[in-house]
Amino acid sequence: MLRHIVMLRFSDRNTVETISREVEKMLMNLLTEVDSLLAMEVGLNVNTKSTAYDLVLTADFEDEQGLDACRVHPAHVKVLDYLKKTMETATVVDYYK
Repeated sequence: MLRHIVMLRFSDRNTVETISREVEKMLMNLLTEVDSLLAMEVGLNVNTKSTAYDLVLTADFEDEQGLDACRVHPAHVKVLDYLKKTMETATVVDYYK
């Protein structure tokens, strides 16, 4: 099983909570839309340190082909388009468990 972890930091610090909740909703909708997505968890940050990220996503796929299928799925592309407008930075880790 491939685990995909993404941490996001949003650029507008005044609307972080609103944006985080909107992204969380969009991501959770992927569970019913992307067949290769086996499981997913989205967490909203409560840490106030300046080095903290705002949101973390943990998603499980059977393999890299499943993750690749998710990346090009229209529902996921919609999330990416939204993130391009709101995201300051992201960090990604993929590993087999």
